[in-house]
Amino acid sequence: MQEANNPAQEDGLTAGNPIFPGWYADPEGVVIGDEYWVYPTYSDDFEKQVFLDAFSSEDLVHWQKHARILDTTIIKWARQALWAPSMIEKEGRYFLFFGANDIQRPGRPSYDQNNDINHFGGIGVAVGDSPAGPFTDYLGKPLISDFYNDAQPIDQFVFKDKDGTHYLFYGGWGHCNLGKLNNDFTGFIPWDDSSLFREVTPEGYVEGPFLFLRNDIYYFMWSEGNWTDGSYKVAYAMADAATGPYTRVGTILESDPRIATGAGHHSVINIPDTDEWIMVYHRRPIPNKDRDHRVTCMDRMEFNSDGTIRPVQMTFEGVTSALLPRR
Repeated sequence: MQEANNPAQEDGLTAGNPIFPGWYADPEGVVIGDEYWVYPTYSDDFEKQVFLDAFSSEDLVHWQKHARILDTTIIKWARQALWAPSMIEKEGRYFLFFGANDIQRPGRPSYDQNNDINHFGGIGVAVGDSPAGPFTDYLGKPLISDFYNDAQPIDQFVFKDKDGTHYLFYGGWGHCNLGKLNNDFTGFIPWDDSSLFREVTPEGYVEGPFLFLRNDIYYFMWSEGNWTDGSYKVAYAMADAATGPYTRVGTILESDPRIATGAGHHSVINIPDTDEWIMVYHRRPIPNKDRDHRVTCMDRMEFNSDGTIRPVQMTFEGVTSALLPRR
């Protein structure tokens, strides 16, 4: 069903890749309290993607599965294609942003295998009092259901800036939008030109935006290529502000015929109080002919002296154990 775990996982020294069993993609890794959490997409046919699982760990090596933290019985307007969750804590509540239904413009066919056209859906929000839920539908409808700047409303990522502003990056179909969430996450604060979303699409962007801050540099990252094959990869840009502008610097993760193909749609974890960084991403084991046979992995991410990112080397060993300080 998946790549075999490296023997190093058994002695507790490294996590091994994949970090947990099962077909999972689009993982977002976050630190919550004294635990690491990973929120991935369940990787299967669109009509079978009707739930989300989560995984937690105290040491990056041993992972606990939290099954069906969200599904279509909770989000009643979602019927399939629950994608790319993004988690953020605010004032003791846990907000889980997600995409649903692979929303299409009228006249454009759906990508699902049944060619079942769906023109309602988009980005939704669930909320709970724990990172494992239980979650409820926060709005009872999508937060974003329209096409702004021709960006498909999928692949959302929420970033809290130093001044407390919460930005939402999102977008498929080669377009990335940026919006400023309002205080209660029910909508958006317009930009100075009265628009809700500003397009920030860098060269080569396809989908999967992510942003982090290190040494006062904002690193904007995204996926390029086709998610169904080995062309999928991760590129990045650097800027002085969360709002950009962002100019492509280079590729930092891509297929390696010795290990796996289709590496992309990632996130980044910083181990608190250190300059240790981890890329959390999905890839396809070799050999593999099924587009949905993707697994979640972790490998170290390192920087050059000028702040640029070194290419991430995929491994079977994964990352070493790292306990978080008790909070």
